[in-house]
Amino acid sequence: MTRLALLRHGHTPWNREGRIQGRTDIPLDDEARAHLSGLHLPDGFDQFAVVSSPLLRAFDTGQIVTGRAPQTIDALIEMNWGAWEGAHGVTLKADPTSGYTDIEHWGWDFRPPDGESLSDVRDRLQPWLTSLKHDTLAVCHIGIMRVILAMAHGWSFTGTPPFAVKRDRLFVIDIEGAQMTAHDDPVRLPRRSA
Repeated sequence: MTRLALLRHGHTPWNREGRIQGRTDIPLDDEARAHLSGLHLPDGFDQFAVVSSPLLRAFDTGQIVTGRAPQTIDALIEMNWGAWEGAHGVTLKADPTSGYTDIEHWGWDFRPPDGESLSDVRDRLQPWLTSLKHDTLAVCHIGIMRVILAMAHGWSFTGTPPFAVKRDRLFVIDIEGAQMTAHDDPVRLPRRSA
């Protein structure tokens, strides 16, 4: 059995503004860097291999929290949000002609205009997931985490999600062959002692 721990990157200016980042390479803001520097991996996770999305916000989060430079994995890059990148989610949601909707109504075929569908993301992640041979910490994005967690929970992006992706937590999944099982509770990153 291999364990995969997923960690969402820290805040960026676009996160704080409610803008969709997708593959736009927005770095962490200073407040996020200061916050992350006060955290560390919980006991038992410090021997995990550390990988990240190639985008700076994920790579830098991994390096700050673990003290190691992550290996970048192209498959972990955020979902391509196409024409919606840079837009404010609340503005899109308020426009009934935009096609944007809440996550519980997406389904695997949800696709932003000129972007990737959730099933596209799943298909590009699958080879990487099945290749894992060692316990791994993957620092990535909310879209990537949602897809992996949906796979592990058997959720189809319809109805209430069985998880909520929050920052500063490890979402742990056991992988055995093609079987993925998500742990019930995420593990909080502890504060560094003064």
